[in-house]
Amino acid sequence: MSSSQQSEPPRPSSHTAPESPNGAEGQQPSTTQVIRLPRLALVGVALLLFGTLLPAASWPAALGWLLILPIVACVWVLRVRTVVTPEAITARRFVGSDVIEWDSVKGLHFPDRRWARVVLPDKTEKSLPLVRFDRLPQLAAASGGRITDPYAAAAAAAAEERARAEADRAERDSERTPEAP
Repeated sequence: MSSSQQSEPPRPSSHTAPESPNGAEGQQPSTTQVIRLPRLALVGVALLLFGTLLPAASWPAALGWLLILPIVACVWVLRVRTVVTPEAITARRFVGSDVIEWDSVKGLHFPDRRWARVVLPDKTEKSLPLVRFDRLPQLAAASGGRITDPYAAAAAAAAEERARAEADRAERDSERTPEAP
């Protein structure tokens, strides 16, 4: 029996993505992960420009160089990123880039409150800009199984523990109930 208040799936429109061929709903996850600063950081750059514009305009001969600061900040926001693909990790810094193949990665190191570092076979380390421990699920999704997601592992262990506790509770409940003759 259907009611007029039952929800219906939305009708496809030109603004929705087409359904995937395997029947799964929504957009398929990308195997490439780009970790960068949000574009909203450019608002901070605009505020820095506003803050340096007045002193630079009031005494250009001495303080005109201050206008370089917002330009440098803008370039940093737009350039610095880490791109993780199943083939390699690309670390783009303010000056220079590194492409690190997965075959040459021995592990990841997370120094206290700093960006992650990739440990190479010769025991040297290279930093991954903007990658912190909370970005491990993104790294795990794009690494093709080379990196495990500790959050997913902990969630799976907790779900397994809950299932085991539920099974134990059901077993105890079945033992307590007397059978009717």
